[in-house]
Amino acid sequence: MIIVSAVPLLAIAVSAASAVLIFLARRSPSLRESVTFAAAFLKFGLIASLYPAVSAGGTVAFRLAEWIPGAPLSLRVDALGLTFAVLSSGLWIVTSVYSLGYMRALREHAQTRYFASFALSLSAAVGIAFAGDLITFFIFYEMLTLSTWPLVAHKESAEALKAGRKYLVYSLSAGALLLTAIVWTWLSTGSTAFAPGGFIDGRFHGSALALVFFLFIAGCAVKASLFPVHAWLPSAMAAPVPVSALLHAVAVVKAGVFGILRITGYVFGPEVLQSSAIHQPLCALAAFTVIAASLIALVQDNFKRRLAYSTISQLACIVLGTALLTAGGFKGAILHLANHAFLKITLFFTAGIIYVQAHRENVSDFRGLGRKMPLPFILFALAAAGLAGFPPLAGFISKWHLCLGSADSFERLYMGVFLFSSLLNIAYFFPVIQSAFSEPKVGHSVPEIQDNNWLLLAPACLTAALGLAFGCVPLLMKAQSGLADQAVQAVFGG
Repeated sequence: MIIVSAVPLLAIAVSAASAVLIFLARRSPSLRESVTFAAAFLKFGLIASLYPAVSAGGTVAFRLAEWIPGAPLSLRVDALGLTFAVLSSGLWIVTSVYSLGYMRALREHAQTRYFASFALSLSAAVGIAFAGDLITFFIFYEMLTLSTWPLVAHKESAEALKAGRKYLVYSLSAGALLLTAIVWTWLSTGSTAFAPGGFIDGRFHGSALALVFFLFIAGCAVKASLFPVHAWLPSAMAAPVPVSALLHAVAVVKAGVFGILRITGYVFGPEVLQSSAIHQPLCALAAFTVIAASLIALVQDNFKRRLAYSTISQLACIVLGTALLTAGGFKGAILHLANHAFLKITLFFTAGIIYVQAHRENVSDFRGLGRKMPLPFILFALAAAGLAGFPPLAGFISKWHLCLGSADSFERLYMGVFLFSSLLNIAYFFPVIQSAFSEPKVGHSVPEIQDNNWLLLAPACLTAALGLAFGCVPLLMKAQSGLADQAVQAVFGG
């Protein structure tokens, strides 16, 4: 059942409009921040209002324009898109609270630009989620690149400006590959509209099929940070912590893996990919990225860079689950898209709390901090356990389905990859806790801890609680799993 409604367009437009209002309110910080929160709650409310129709098996659509025959600009809200949209809009509220505490505590400059860029990036993220065709997807995909660049370069230091340039070069180059694939697909099929199970069957063959698939995946792999096009992400750690949280948990990298889910399930389809076997190199590359990024994380002393390589590994788990082309793997990928977000944003929130209250950035300098500020490290331990797959946290549910998906594909090697990656998660997360609760080195004093900033602590507590709730609260688990099952049924049938 298709329901025509302008709500998806309004959900995208509200944060874009708020960016203008934020700029106009630049001389009044209180008004500027009020606009941010009003837009965040309104956006989430509009998106949440779509849940009853979509969960009942419907699709909400809105046609924008058709400027080229067969290539309309359209919005389409299905179970997969709604999952990403609810995730990004909900976490925007939480990140806005955290940003307020962080930016005020450090007296950061250019706060108007910061909040306006945040609003534009959330418009782009929801546009990607609701895109009904490749052209619309591409427009919002590039809008996300341009709106997040000022956030990466926010500090305006030499390191930050270099990181911003690297991010632009990587992302715009990927965009060129993606656009090439889209134009080629349109010329060959006469269509760009996403269709469950794919729409290019019989239109590409042999090397042409492999090449267009490569172009699509390469176009999304940069934001998904697959090796060897991952280098921009650790460099982007020069940005403020709330930006890192946005990049890693909410918008940019999730847009990349979401794109791979869309391309795999709604452009090519599992039957075409399985019959041609062109998905197998993607499986191998994702598996390599899972392990290699985890091994690199082990030797990172800088806390945010350790988290960055952890993100690269976790994203590759999502890509691997997608590339297995099994119902279980696809479901596990969708669930991990969401569950990783709650858990990873908690880790970055704790990194920011430690930096604001203790001015420490390296794991080796954390000795003794856990005794003076235990709550951030307890939250860190909880989220880290979830990413490693410990029950009853949400990460266990998604990793369980990823393992089931690998069993269904008869590729037991990839099940070993998922299990080994969880052991590596423990190996690079545990030293953080160990260092924090160890005695300080002789001759080294623990810094004075500033008073608790609840604008920082409350969001971290909430996201950690969500990471637990989606692993053990039946109502939330059913809602999340129901959307994932709908997406799987649409792509795989049955």
